[in-house]
Amino acid sequence: MSTDTKVQCRSTVERYSDALVGLSRSIHAEPELAFAEHRSAEKVATLLAAEGFAVERGTSGLDTALTATYGSGDLVVGLCAEYDALPEVGHACGHNVIAASSVGAALALREVADRLGITVKLFGTPAEEAGGGKVLMLERGAFDGVSLAMMVHPAPHETCACSSLAITDLEVAYTGRASHAAAAPHLGVNAADALTVAQVSIGLLRQHLEHGQMVHGIVTHGGAAPNIVPARTAGLFYLRAENLDSLTHLDERIRRCFEAGAVATGCEYEITQVSPNYAELAPDPWLAMAYRAAVTELGREPLSPAEEANRQTGSTDMGNITHALPAIHPTIAIDCGNSVNHQPEFAAACASPSADRAVLDGAVALAWTAVVAASDDAQRARLLADTADRVNSRVAVPATAGGFEA
Repeated sequence: MSTDTKVQCRSTVERYSDALVGLSRSIHAEPELAFAEHRSAEKVATLLAAEGFAVERGTSGLDTALTATYGSGDLVVGLCAEYDALPEVGHACGHNVIAASSVGAALALREVADRLGITVKLFGTPAEEAGGGKVLMLERGAFDGVSLAMMVHPAPHETCACSSLAITDLEVAYTGRASHAAAAPHLGVNAADALTVAQVSIGLLRQHLEHGQMVHGIVTHGGAAPNIVPARTAGLFYLRAENLDSLTHLDERIRRCFEAGAVATGCEYEITQVSPNYAELAPDPWLAMAYRAAVTELGREPLSPAEEANRQTGSTDMGNITHALPAIHPTIAIDCGNSVNHQPEFAAACASPSADRAVLDGAVALAWTAVVAASDDAQRARLLADTADRVNSRVAVPATAGGFEA
């Protein structure tokens, strides 16, 4: 059965190719930041509603989140569609490709949902770049009852079970006392000095960081004018580590660096965690293997498992999903020259013929992965058993809703 079903899935994606590429290009042309992706979310919702999906907008208390559901089978296939962009460089992470490929997979699986005994559920997940939309949706129960979740991310390289780093973001704000920088500097308490001391402390700490730990930050407010002793400064820092345990240790050390700035200058300080913690990716091995077979059949050449394990990556809130249920977050290669994600050149590549092909191939590969999982008796039983265990556990011990975000 799976061979005929796979053929039908591919045929469906090809039939909708103009609409899917059009969706990708349209989202790319109107980049929107975290939690403000109103046009992008509506484009996804409108297309799927027109195709017979039951669409719920504003799910999980998030204005730009959505779910689109089709079918009634016991195996629920989740597809995550990201669509937020980055400041200044727009869709330099290719979330337009992610959204369109997940929509394509949803349309392909709709055609075979009854035959496979599945429910297709697309999640419009806002604020991956900053804010942790998937974390909030997960904590608020959106993924309850989902048997597996998938998405595919454009990148310079093709991977099937790539790793990622856990991440948290901390904003530090210092408050001192303004004064005339020339006539009465002794009356001022310099908040810019406090931030400088913190940055120097972090710089010195870097030689003692654990393997895989990273810190990078920016000054978000440095003062008002050179002739005024700065009374307020602020900075935003991203902390990354190989896993959440290591991230917790790094968090403690960086907070002490922030404290050092306050102690050295006499400023008051406040630390705010902007987003929820993102966990490191923990892809489901079987689903990753099935996806590898799918993209290979499509003529793509993913890195070997050994190569992809050593590939340095960023961070994603999809990591939290992979810790909660069987899920994968592969990457799909596009022609981007020597550029990498988060560069303007990569943004340009995400609206190119290569990116258009990635939309279609990604949709087919995700659909084929779901087909194989639904058709394999042992894997279907595993996924359903895992779903039942999670649902029963959540009923017994309700999860807390974490409202703060990065």
